[in-house]
Amino acid sequence: MHRHPLDEYRDPTTLFRRWEQNPILTPEDWPYPANAVFNPGAALVNGETLLLVRVEDMRGYSHLTVARSRDGKGNWRISRQPALRPDPQYREERWGIEDPRIVWLEDREEYAVTYVSFSPGGPVVSLATTRDFMDFKRWGALLPPEDKDASLFPRRIKDRYALIHRPIIRGEAHIWIAFSYDLQYWGDHQVIIPVRPGSWDCRRVGLGPPPIETPHGWLVMYHGVRETAAGNLYRVGLALLDLEDPRKVIRRSEEWVFGPRAPYEHGGDVPGVTFPTGVVIDQETREMRVYYGAADSVVGLAVANLDEVLEYLSSCPSG
Repeated sequence: MHRHPLDEYRDPTTLFRRWEQNPILTPEDWPYPANAVFNPGAALVNGETLLLVRVEDMRGYSHLTVARSRDGKGNWRISRQPALRPDPQYREERWGIEDPRIVWLEDREEYAVTYVSFSPGGPVVSLATTRDFMDFKRWGALLPPEDKDASLFPRRIKDRYALIHRPIIRGEAHIWIAFSYDLQYWGDHQVIIPVRPGSWDCRRVGLGPPPIETPHGWLVMYHGVRETAAGNLYRVGLALLDLEDPRKVIRRSEEWVFGPRAPYEHGGDVPGVTFPTGVVIDQETREMRVYYGAADSVVGLAVANLDEVLEYLSSCPSG
């Protein structure tokens, strides 16, 4: 008896499981008026999970506020004041700051927060550093507009910092990488993850959470966009980059692994959006907690096993 190839097929969308108490953060949880809370950066700080949440006010401008949880799943303690507001001294922040990604830079002994500043010329990638998420040093805009979906790698690679970003050039929206010796001047720009015509990620691609270092390579989650008759669909894919030369894509999933299905992912300011921006790894249990914006309105949590995710990627085509 011949077996059909699909008999051994595993649905990749079962890798990530929605937390049963989703959404974990909503505007109703906030200690001050907010239209939407979404797209948080994430980090482990003093044994707790810290989220730096994008909060949109009633003008449509965004700022960043801290929420903390001991288990990273419930009982969130939300700061009563924003941690990072748009600063009028920085013209690129005129219309708000959005979508943070957080990494711990061991060589500097501080956290680096890349975020989107909404300038008169369009979105730009900005950087701030902090040790306590109370006092921040702004570095200003790193790259010209229009650019977003950026994160540093958590360590230098061959003496240089590396940055994933997503510029819009001639209407094209691919994922790029760039390098710097000082976090200010960036060069050696190169496309690493392009859109794929006809596929689920054919319109735009952009980085999700910061790259995760594993023995097999840098694990990258990214969002892909496809236009449909009902609007854009934001789904999530995976890629694996070479540890010492992240310009090389070792593996890339052909299929999406996570996408809008739940009511809170379809009902909101922008329906049909799952947009991951933060991740925390429990090295003992191998639990991978991914924090994402749902419908540009609330924060969701998806949980996976890191080893299962890497095993799935090992079966994906080479980059």
